[in-house]
Amino acid sequence: MPMSPTNPPLLTRKELDAQFGGAARAWLDEALAEAEHSATHQDAEQSGGPYAAPSWELRYAAAGRHCGLEHADSVRALLLVEARAALPALTRLYEQGTAAERRAVLLTLHRLDLGPTALPVVEDALRTNDTRLIAAAVGPYAATHLDPHSWRHAILKCLFTGVPVDAVDGLAGRARGDAELARMLGDFAAERVAAGRSVPTDLTRVLELTTPGAAAPTEES
Repeated sequence: MPMSPTNPPLLTRKELDAQFGGAARAWLDEALAEAEHSATHQDAEQSGGPYAAPSWELRYAAAGRHCGLEHADSVRALLLVEARAALPALTRLYEQGTAAERRAVLLTLHRLDLGPTALPVVEDALRTNDTRLIAAAVGPYAATHLDPHSWRHAILKCLFTGVPVDAVDGLAGRARGDAELARMLGDFAAERVAAGRSVPTDLTRVLELTTPGAAAPTEES
């Protein structure tokens, strides 16, 4: 199981254009135009007849091949936003996608007007042991919508799988003064020690944040 880095920032269209060659830029132009068309004609396309995947969803799957694996997250995020992807499309792309395609869905949830309806996607990712998905699942969407019980277990999942807690959006604010999280962290640490295993450094860091009135870390710390 590979260690997961924290989530890299998603690039803007302008930043992508500056790095793409002509073929990739042309492909992205066409893909975004198709996504925009789908967003504009959503009601008409969804009425009647058997379901046929809109062309932008096929582009979503092909993003890495045409724009480079290193830019696939950013390209897929742009497509989701441009298409104003609703929950059925997101769920379909997540359930039928590769790990990379699922990761892009998770990274983009907070940019879409979904409310808490996409929580099942986040919860599914947190049940996996794929560190890439777990890191993506604890981003801004989870910080806003996960209930306290689920959020605490997401922290423990990060510690258990080795996902750096730097990936957890809003960590300091949500952990501050959380006595139940502190108890859970203490139990987790005790279990590790009893089993002769090391306690993750990140656990101590999160435990310190649970202190009432704990200061948020500065950029230098």
